[in-house]
Amino acid sequence: MNAGRSYFDHAATTPMRREAIDAMLPLLEAGGFNASALYAEGRAARAALDRARTTVASLVGARPREIVFTSGGSEADTLAIVGTLRARPGGVAGAHVVTAATEHHAVLHAVDAMRDEGARVTVLGVDAQGRVDLAAFAAALEPETVLATIMLANNEIGTVAPIAELARLARARGVLFHCDAVQAAGRLPLDVGVLGVDLLSLSAHKCYGPKGVGALYVRAGTRLAAVIHGGPQEAGLRAGTENVAGIVGFAAAFAATEAERAREMTRLGALRDRLERDVLAALPGTVVHAVAAPRLETIASLAFDGIDAMELLVVLDLAGISVSTGSACAAGAAERSHVLAALGAPAWIRRGTLRFSLGRQTSEQDVERLTRMLPAAVATGRVGFGNLGTSVCGSPQSPSEVYS
Repeated sequence: MNAGRSYFDHAATTPMRREAIDAMLPLLEAGGFNASALYAEGRAARAALDRARTTVASLVGARPREIVFTSGGSEADTLAIVGTLRARPGGVAGAHVVTAATEHHAVLHAVDAMRDEGARVTVLGVDAQGRVDLAAFAAALEPETVLATIMLANNEIGTVAPIAELARLARARGVLFHCDAVQAAGRLPLDVGVLGVDLLSLSAHKCYGPKGVGALYVRAGTRLAAVIHGGPQEAGLRAGTENVAGIVGFAAAFAATEAERAREMTRLGALRDRLERDVLAALPGTVVHAVAAPRLETIASLAFDGIDAMELLVVLDLAGISVSTGSACAAGAAERSHVLAALGAPAWIRRGTLRFSLGRQTSEQDVERLTRMLPAAVATGRVGFGNLGTSVCGSPQSPSEVYS
């Protein structure tokens, strides 16, 4: 982290742990040999890869051969969804998929691609806390349903889904269940046996490992078609020379983060609660998303009345505080948060939401600094927002809009 700045965007990416760097350096300095090579250097790379696979498998309650390494969470999601449907004996056409409106775009776009190939898709709505209704999920399962895909922890608002119950409903109907656990790794306990899932996606850089590395758990016996074609790497499910150094760094970071998870989540939960409590005291009109649902200790998603979140983000950035917005504005066009839209939130909530995500680097001093600066930053943002007329993120708030 840059000196003098406070980083509140750990849900987007996390800085690499020293353990990951130390594990990677010898492999990088040795030349990064190909794990498929038969000579001594290749065998050493293969041994390092095997050890990392065993470590990652043990951390999620899987067997090593059930772990497929990928380039990240997006590829793991794509392999799970596209690979499952293309492996169907009858092909993609006519297959049915069930997902939720608040899934990560990696899931939603992969599902859209399968719709283009002839699959039918049911996208379930959620309640105002971001929760999928169990009865609605069960009712959506059909004889033609091949796959259900629901994330464990939402990356924008932190809502934690009852994956074990959902997977149990799917299994009872013979439906494969995929879980995007990218945001949950190192934050929630992950055991594929307890969760009852057939496929589970992970990403290294969300748990203090390197970018460009991820993994997909594939339960033994699950039919899956490769999406990337070429060599026979990763049991034929993911062609391409493995990024051995990155995979080793992933395993080291995941193991170190899991070892301190319980203690760290207690600490970060207390900091998140303090952040929300102090902000609500200073800015009474603020809305906290998903406060009534089970949620990650690391995410505080807050909506500020009369604010354009992009304006507030800039003000905070200039003050040395890094956060992200629940909506993304680009080149004069608005791309609203699909998660906040799925909650049924009114325009002012969608427009005024910032996500503060905490992590290992977050200290009491960081939270104190943020909550001390935020009222003035909001006041500055409101002045700027009032002068915008209609911003690139939408129209100013209507006084008649109420969110409950």
